[in-house]
Amino acid sequence: MAARARLKGNQRPAAPLHWAQAGGWIEAVVGSMFSGKTQELIRRLRLCTIARQKVQVFNHALDVRYAKDHIVSHDSAKIPSQAVAKAKDILELVAPETQVVGIDEVQFFDEAVVEVCEALADEGRRVIVAGLDQDYRGVPFPVTSRIMGVAEFVTKNLAVCSVCGGPANRSQRLSSTKKLIEVGAADKYEARCRACFRR
Repeated sequence: MAARARLKGNQRPAAPLHWAQAGGWIEAVVGSMFSGKTQELIRRLRLCTIARQKVQVFNHALDVRYAKDHIVSHDSAKIPSQAVAKAKDILELVAPETQVVGIDEVQFFDEAVVEVCEALADEGRRVIVAGLDQDYRGVPFPVTSRIMGVAEFVTKNLAVCSVCGGPANRSQRLSSTKKLIEVGAADKYEARCRACFRR
């Protein structure tokens, strides 16, 4: 892969650069539970494999709801992945020839995941991450917020409110636990709009 083009100050390239010549970038797909984040991540990664690009996919070791060696969307779309416990493990596992790196459930990772994503993009790779932007209280996840701040592209997905059918951007926890992280699906969460969400 071509080296990342470094431009100083207001200097512009003499001619438009192709993306692969200009360097890597970060894409963030965020939203509430059941908004199609993982589905969109899988769709983008599959397009890369169709284009014969070398793709590697990672998810957090906490997320074993459907499979340990795949990321799986709620509609059962899936793609092979590697489960890791720490963000920095990703840097050790990415092969030199990898062009595209996918990371699912980014909110589960430690804050080092932001630097990991930036390092991968600085090396000229396309980095696509997906994750919740708010926790069960409606409070933004710091990691996801930081990723959104440094990403070149941010896609905010909305779900459908399970109460009124309106646009939902929050994840209503149905259990009584106060743990910040509780892995689950429709058995533990519903998508809710602002009006129907209960803290």
